[in-house]
Amino acid sequence: MPTSLFWERRDTTGAEHVLADTRAGLHAKGTMLAVDPIEYTATYELRTGPDWVTTSMDVSVAGAGWTRTLRLEADGGQWRATTQETGDLDEALAASGHARVGLPGTEDPDLLIGACDVDLTGSPLTNTLPIRRLGLLGEEAGVAHRVSVAWVRLPSLEVIQADQIYTALGDGRVRFASETFSADLTVDDEGFVRDYPGLAKRCP
Repeated sequence: MPTSLFWERRDTTGAEHVLADTRAGLHAKGTMLAVDPIEYTATYELRTGPDWVTTSMDVSVAGAGWTRTLRLEADGGQWRATTQETGDLDEALAASGHARVGLPGTEDPDLLIGACDVDLTGSPLTNTLPIRRLGLLGEEAGVAHRVSVAWVRLPSLEVIQADQIYTALGDGRVRFASETFSADLTVDDEGFVRDYPGLAKRCP
């Protein structure tokens, strides 16, 4: 049976609901709502292999008068992105006083070579991918792992290579860090985030 997960955002007004099936890696279908930098709804479907290495992610983002879609596929460390856009997100952002954003997808898929995980902006669900893939819940505290991820930015759906560090802390805690940020995540026995300080908290 899929697991139902619901997070309330702390960094902005918003929420995420996911149905996650972990019987053969991860198959997750999620919906995200947020108002920053502009009101949008995002839906996604994420799949990994039994080894928890990402194989595909489909994301659709919609706001007032615009829609963007992205399909990411990974095979042996090689990534391919397919995108589509209707309306004008930049025009909607400008009307709200916000700066332009990047185009959906990536101009250079080669930058993503070797990435095993995706990271969807604002989604605690995607933190589970390296936690499970690296076996951090059963690892000795203090061991750090540097990972390369395909970072999917919302609402633009721009895809960027990013380096991140995950460190097992023991007692259901994992430290997540990037070049400019660090947070100690509290996770359950399956590696799903319960509390991501400053970003989201799971309900109940």
